[in-house]
Amino acid sequence: MKILLFGISNVGKTTIGTILAKELGYSFYDLDEEVKKEFQMTLEEFVHTENLRWRDQKRGRIIKKIISKEENMVFVISPISYTDNFGKRITEDDILSIELVDTPANIFDRLVFSDIDDTIYKDNDYKNQRRDYYMSDIKADLEWYGNVYSKIGIKNRFEINNDSPKTAVKRLIKEYGLSE
Repeated sequence: MKILLFGISNVGKTTIGTILAKELGYSFYDLDEEVKKEFQMTLEEFVHTENLRWRDQKRGRIIKKIISKEENMVFVISPISYTDNFGKRITEDDILSIELVDTPANIFDRLVFSDIDDTIYKDNDYKNQRRDYYMSDIKADLEWYGNVYSKIGIKNRFEINNDSPKTAVKRLIKEYGLSE
């Protein structure tokens, strides 16, 4: 089985996906890491390469390549707007696609940043000074990507409800009948 976890930035895809893959004994893939390997550059560099459609086409090809592997996997997929290269594949029988969601406030609380070398860091003063901006951005992303995911056939939405990652994984396993 291939479990694809979609969702906006800072919703918890990588953390939940890593734990889920370990619990199930599945391989783990992270689209951001696969992009860095494929293009031999940081995500910061990649984001400043070409335009969004071009970047999403390249990421879509990576998604298609990874989900074509014959293995059980958990694959976390960072937000993507153009799904031409893989969209139809994610509704096939051997794939469980799930959109992870949480409230904007909970996502804001988890908000982290990354520098030009993709090193993740927290800056709560900066974040809190710009709370209105980030809350607006998070709400817009939830709506935009929720619509994108719905259009490509993702029917499963998993509410994290600010649970700890381990608790969320236990609920996810139970809700979708995934056996360890």
